[in-house]
Amino acid sequence: MSATKEVRLRAEDLTFGYEADHPLVAGWSAEFPAGSTTALTGPSGRGKSTVLYLLGLMLTPDAGDVLIDGIPSRTLRDARRAHLRADRFGFVFQDAALDTTRSVLDNVTETALYRGMPRGSVESRGRELLDLFGVDVPAHRKPGQVSGGQAQRIALCRALLHAPDIVLADEPTGNLDPTTAGVVVHALQEHARTGAAVVIVTHSPEVANTCDREITL
Repeated sequence: MSATKEVRLRAEDLTFGYEADHPLVAGWSAEFPAGSTTALTGPSGRGKSTVLYLLGLMLTPDAGDVLIDGIPSRTLRDARRAHLRADRFGFVFQDAALDTTRSVLDNVTETALYRGMPRGSVESRGRELLDLFGVDVPAHRKPGQVSGGQAQRIALCRALLHAPDIVLADEPTGNLDPTTAGVVVHALQEHARTGAAVVIVTHSPEVANTCDREITL
């Protein structure tokens, strides 16, 4: 890691367990600098996804803390944590996690609208991203009417729409063909070059090899 890079996201001695006497993560620390991609790798069951949810403030550690640009987050109120998630983070999940009751465009724009961004500019940017990533379907179509590869690219558009400082991706290429996987990985790399910290949980050596850093759990 370059000493000149700002640490965008830091985990300090994280401990967490779904059962109090069996911590899945114990005393884990890591730094994620701005402008870099980091692969989180390791065997199934080692807590990679759990670490990602801790980093993304979706879980609260039993001990330790997650710092965002040096600011501790563990003791923040739920409303403040939710605001930070919406404002600073973009999330890409393995199953895309789209709302099947809403349109493709609504799925892309929902987080940005929650942040209070103007609907007109948000929808315009959403359409630009859908076009950029080759999601060649009508914007009013529902997620159940698109392919798995298209759904993952829609999720990527949603994650990148508000140009977040931190992107967390959980097996974003796990169910994709090589061509679509390449589109997703390239987009994440390009976003990191804007100064974001990108963290990718992956079982794929090919994906890990494209990242700037690799941390094995």
